[in-house]
Amino acid sequence: MNPHKKAGQSAHPDDVGAPILTPPLFRWPPQPQASLRWLWAAVLFPWGFLFLSLAIFSWSYLTPPLEKMATFSWTWPAQIWIRNAALLFLIAMPLHWWLYKKRGQGADQKLNPIWQPQESGRFLFRSQLKDNMFWSLASGCTIWTLYEAFTFWLYANGFVESKTWGDSKAYLVALTLLTFFASWTHFYFVHRLLHVPAVYRVAHALHHKNNNPQPWSGISMHPLEHLLYFSVFAIFWWIPAHPVLIIMLGFFQGIGPAISHSGFKEVRLGQRFRLASGDPFHQLHHKYYEVNYGNQPAPFDKLFGTWHDGTRAAQDAFRARRRAQPT
Repeated sequence: MNPHKKAGQSAHPDDVGAPILTPPLFRWPPQPQASLRWLWAAVLFPWGFLFLSLAIFSWSYLTPPLEKMATFSWTWPAQIWIRNAALLFLIAMPLHWWLYKKRGQGADQKLNPIWQPQESGRFLFRSQLKDNMFWSLASGCTIWTLYEAFTFWLYANGFVESKTWGDSKAYLVALTLLTFFASWTHFYFVHRLLHVPAVYRVAHALHHKNNNPQPWSGISMHPLEHLLYFSVFAIFWWIPAHPVLIIMLGFFQGIGPAISHSGFKEVRLGQRFRLASGDPFHQLHHKYYEVNYGNQPAPFDKLFGTWHDGTRAAQDAFRARRRAQPT
């Protein structure tokens, strides 16, 4: 028997963004020029550079000195929590206001053409927005901050070496790119664990209440899921890094989902300004539950047969697999 709640919506094979292609980095024969263009346009620009820039600014002005973080107290982790929550708010709330409150671009570029009611008894406070904000801030930002604070404590006490830009330029440039891929790899395997029936019922079902996700849905999760999701910080418990990369990883994990869950492939202001936002690949996971467990830039769904590219052929294959499942 299928343990997952079904989305209960008809298929839309003409979803915005279909067909979703495998990144050129993972195609054969190798496509070096296309891969470099993809790394620039899909990985780094604009959001990768935004998170890196925010991390540099945050390390310089919004984060306690490393020597202060050598001793646990409530003051400096609280400062990090306020920074994380404020930056999440400053990105998620304008997206929500423009796309859902004002409906500034209507349904243009909307990944799911259905406008579902945001007021429902399945959400806390009978409101998707309030429910999502509660879980994102009360649980998500708190657990994110605790992982980040513990990582900084390790560096401040010399348990892990802190790299400097002056001594390790090439290493840190490579590690910056690898951090994105480490995040995607970690997400795929944690996400598969979350879809184990027992874990799904206890934890992940809370996130999947949002089968039509919005910006605040990104890290609206059960605390157990937050513990697993943000455990990606552990890579920097073993791999020496610059503190900026620790902060960037947190922003990529904590703020990035507000963008990828926006529900719109692009945010448009006027005729000329367009900014890539929602992730069609992950949107299909919220719609069908048993496909696209990872992220498009990582190859794992392709390797393990759960890739859905949004086309009619992919939907027919998905339905055939469901019919073949034992009941």
